[in-house]
Amino acid sequence: MLRYSRWLSVALLVAGGWAMEADAKRELGILNQKAPSWNVDQWLGLPAGKKMLDVGDYKGKVVYLYCFQSWCPGCHSHGFPTLQKTMAHFKGDEEVAFVAVQTVFEGFSSNTLKRAGETAQRYDLDIPIGHSGSDGQFSSLMRDYRNGGTPWTIIIDKQGVVRFNGFRIEADEAIHVLAALKGFEG
Repeated sequence: MLRYSRWLSVALLVAGGWAMEADAKRELGILNQKAPSWNVDQWLGLPAGKKMLDVGDYKGKVVYLYCFQSWCPGCHSHGFPTLQKTMAHFKGDEEVAFVAVQTVFEGFSSNTLKRAGETAQRYDLDIPIGHSGSDGQFSSLMRDYRNGGTPWTIIIDKQGVVRFNGFRIEADEAIHVLAALKGFEG
């Protein structure tokens, strides 16, 4: 019964996403689309032996991708606490991966790779931290995922399909979505 319940939760999540997909194409996000390459070339906290990371490195896992800017008040008041609570819930779970990327679209001199590292330390994040965007170069990850700003959360299923892509998700909702996607085999 639990397996059926998980399947039903994911089916409803996906069906709801399809109903919103037409709107998503006109607006923000890329719901229910194949997750594009991250195209992030600056990283901190990578696993041993890695110089880069991309969405393909997480095939078979559910990915919580958190986009932030170091100077973003909403990132600090809501996004990072949500990330921390969600990470704590899935601590040690090999089926769920967490990645954060500073997606810079303004404040290029303040939202640097160094500041991203300082922000990660402030929140005691032991996950890969990327940096996308530089002065005169809008974040390519943000462009490709059609993010509307920060904080922005993207949840990608085991098959590499975007299942959540939005400004705000509460920790309990994120936990529910990730748990449902863990049991969803597509």
